[in-house]
Amino acid sequence: MSNLLHESYVIIAVMTTPKRWRILLSGTMALLAGCMTVRSPSVQVLEHPSVPDTGSVAIQCGTLIDGIADAARHDATVVIRKGRIATIEPGRRVPRGLPVLDLAGYTCLPGLIDMHTHITEGPADTSDLRVYLRRTEAEQFELARGFAAATLLAGFTTVRNVGVYSAWGDRALRDAVNRGEVAGPRIQAAGFYLTIPGGGGDLLIPGVPEADIPARLRTGVARGAAQFRAKAQAAVDGGADVLKVIASGAVLAYGGVPGEPEMTPDEIAAVTAVAHAAGRKVAAHAHGARSIKEAILAGADTVEHASLIDDEGIALAREHGVALSMDVYNGDYIDTEGRRQGWPEEFLRKNRETTEAQRQGFTRAHAAGVTIVYGTDAGVYPHGLNARQFRIMVERGMTPMEAIKSATSVAARVMGWSDRVGELAPGRYGDLIAVRGDPLADVRRLEDVVVVVKGGLLFKE
Repeated sequence: MSNLLHESYVIIAVMTTPKRWRILLSGTMALLAGCMTVRSPSVQVLEHPSVPDTGSVAIQCGTLIDGIADAARHDATVVIRKGRIATIEPGRRVPRGLPVLDLAGYTCLPGLIDMHTHITEGPADTSDLRVYLRRTEAEQFELARGFAAATLLAGFTTVRNVGVYSAWGDRALRDAVNRGEVAGPRIQAAGFYLTIPGGGGDLLIPGVPEADIPARLRTGVARGAAQFRAKAQAAVDGGADVLKVIASGAVLAYGGVPGEPEMTPDEIAAVTAVAHAAGRKVAAHAHGARSIKEAILAGADTVEHASLIDDEGIALAREHGVALSMDVYNGDYIDTEGRRQGWPEEFLRKNRETTEAQRQGFTRAHAAGVTIVYGTDAGVYPHGLNARQFRIMVERGMTPMEAIKSATSVAARVMGWSDRVGELAPGRYGDLIAVRGDPLADVRRLEDVVVVVKGGLLFKE
């Protein structure tokens, strides 16, 4: 650590008990949020939850990609005070009174954003969805705690969580992170899926009577515009940051046909009306060409997956300014690890039918100038491997800088948080990551994030 820090300290988040995590400090002298001063080079431990977004530090970057500019700059110092970026100065500065993190040999970037995660759930459960019927909310939360930590340590300091089977699990995780009780990314939570009976967000399982399915797993099930309007209002009133509608059939759900509509245009429009009146955005799960167009015309703000998008849908997305969140990596995981783990053959077949079509649609949509954000469907594959999608995006037409912006400034704008995250600029949260080498020459460098700072606090070194 001494080669990275001078007259400074290292702050590392470590989960301990279910309700707390430790902050480890190492250095010659440190002051953390007024809690304690460390005057010894030995490691000290704060045994209470942290106060998020309170860190102050100067970070000397050898190369800096700020999330907005089309080119990197060299030798810049990012000054973070009380969790927010104060200045970005040329050269290697040592501001008076601040610890200094020396990253002269690294490339610094904004904390990454994943616009499509399922951060409370993991891929191991897909082989037998009945586990959700047995698992308690407390047990699911403990799993989510680990998923959140893995996501943060991979360099994703912000995520948009677009659905949970067990209602409000993502809200509970979001609030715990915001209170400093859990180490994890900033979270926009959907609360639950808005879906028709038996639709892609309804956890119906062959051989399991509906009466045996807990109500919390079917919170957003509705039929007709009036019912969907009421469910959407319940989501808003309950604290959802974003609303998620299941417009078409799903790949990883029994009985659904990805290319066929499930919700009607009137039902989608009912949800978007409620959401937009409350200042919320709507993410529409839509694989099929028809559902993609219906979701766009009904007011959805993003289309998730867009696997079977046609040229008319691409033109509509561009015309209406609707962003696509296309999870173009995870088909590989499903076809290899999903097969090895014994996932249902129906799921594997539908994945094969959509993976390559989605990648071809990605290439056409990008070439046409449609906004594409970085969304992975993490949870279908392991949290912490979120960055594996960058390679596919570059192979299918994006430049490395375009792919990076899709996960920084472009994502922040589309999710409505451009004043908070997605850019290394004064006023934004002090969320910064670092990698070895040049991700503009090899975007796979982003798969090995070696430093993670969130709100001025160092979570990974």
